[in-house]
Amino acid sequence: MKTPMSAGTVIVGAGQAGATCAALLRRYGYDRPVTLVGEEDSAPYHRPPLTKKWLAGGADDDLPLRTETFYGDQDITLLTSVRVTALVPAGRRVLLADGTALPYEHLVLATGAGARRLPVPGADQQGVHHLRDRRDAAALRQDLARSRKLVVIGGGYLGLEAAATARTLGVDVEVVEGAERLLSRAASPLVGAAVARLHRENGVALHTGAQVTRLHGTGGRVAGVELGDGRVLACDTVLVAIGAVPHDTLAREAGLACDGGVLVDAAGRTADPAVHAIGDVTVRPVPGRPGRRRVESVANANEQADQVASALCGRPVPPQSAPSFWSDQYAAKIQIVGTRDADDAEVVRGAPDTGSFAVFHLDGAGRLTSVESVASPREAMAGKRWLNQGARPDPSDLGDPGVPLASVRTGPVPSQDAVTV
Repeated sequence: MKTPMSAGTVIVGAGQAGATCAALLRRYGYDRPVTLVGEEDSAPYHRPPLTKKWLAGGADDDLPLRTETFYGDQDITLLTSVRVTALVPAGRRVLLADGTALPYEHLVLATGAGARRLPVPGADQQGVHHLRDRRDAAALRQDLARSRKLVVIGGGYLGLEAAATARTLGVDVEVVEGAERLLSRAASPLVGAAVARLHRENGVALHTGAQVTRLHGTGGRVAGVELGDGRVLACDTVLVAIGAVPHDTLAREAGLACDGGVLVDAAGRTADPAVHAIGDVTVRPVPGRPGRRRVESVANANEQADQVASALCGRPVPPQSAPSFWSDQYAAKIQIVGTRDADDAEVVRGAPDTGSFAVFHLDGAGRLTSVESVASPREAMAGKRWLNQGARPDPSDLGDPGVPLASVRTGPVPSQDAVTV
């Protein structure tokens, strides 16, 4: 394994955030060593297709983030199959499992998050899957190719995307969700209901308000999911998709402030001036909202990577943007920009029962805080633009499909409210 011995920037984590940061450092003219360290045995790759196109049998060529020669051409040292065991901020070193110590001038933590495990008997049997990386997806894809019945435990976006993919492969699917509705933490009730209807229309059985108590098996392989009311859902494959746990152990053990992830400011800085953190492992401020939140999305990973690379290269740091996210399920694209709170007002544009509509969320001052669109890309684009402007769209215009989006009155727009999207 070739490792640089002169200090520069070491990036721990070779996912979307880490790989993008390394590439942007070189694009912005950084001339010190750049070392990208990843535990997986492959170069950085796109993760969204793992629940969709690639899971359905897509080509491996669709996954890489960059070409095979990119890292060498850009003088980026890419270390794969390498585990970091400790950070030594006082000595500005990263310790590897083989005993190697990497010195750094700047350290970027991009360690991501892992799948939350299901704490019930039988969860360690064959046929029980989690889905966070390519190896997980490969094992699930192999099982789905011979599976007759999949039970997805968890009604969030990841589990529902995988459920949709399994249905397109002809696999029977049931989804078990502990909350009373799908997407209870990630989407408004209207969007959650629309997604539930979409899955039912495609033959997925949904069990909400249901707790999993045990996984049954035969010969070491899963054969059923037992619910709290005693029902057992027969199956031959299970996907556990009940959330993610940030990989912040290295940061905590190094004394960095963590609270459900590594605490960073609006530019990805930790309390240690030599250490930044980006991507799913971070807890960051969100424009227009108090406190900090953990944001899991490709857009967030790319944004934080750009902020940190800009800072290390002495460039102006791009401002924070409103969080954005998308999900493809069957033929529907769900897009969300911004963040909503329970006391925000809702304005619906379109008819939810048609499967094409948008929900706009407005705070007490009438300012747009979020837009959720289901198969309504024009509404998503307009909402993104209004968020960028800090706009206060007129609710009566907003809720009337007869008023063109370009004609929706937005009233005066105070510049201090603007959010870059």
